[in-house]
Amino acid sequence: MKIWGEIPKVLGIYDKQKNTGKVDKTAAAASKKDLLSISSQAKDYQTVMKALKEVPDIRQDKVSELSGRYESGGYNAKGTDIADKIIKSVLDKKV
Repeated sequence: MKIWGEIPKVLGIYDKQKNTGKVDKTAAAASKKDLLSISSQAKDYQTVMKALKEVPDIRQDKVSELSGRYESGGYNAKGTDIADKIIKSVLDKKV
């Protein structure tokens, strides 16, 4: 479809909408420093975690004692006792 004759009026309407004023400069934003605050519970947790990292994973004194008893024949462990403790530890972790 072709429209003849009224095009300048239509363009005039759209040109009025396009005219916008310039934006004034905004005031400079004041920079603020970041602030970090750690709760007392987080500080306690951090202290406990640091103490746990210092504890060795293997208690060498227990290992030495049990090794000596085993080598001398003084350590007797029943297979059923060991199995019961393994099952108990697995079930405790699931709960």
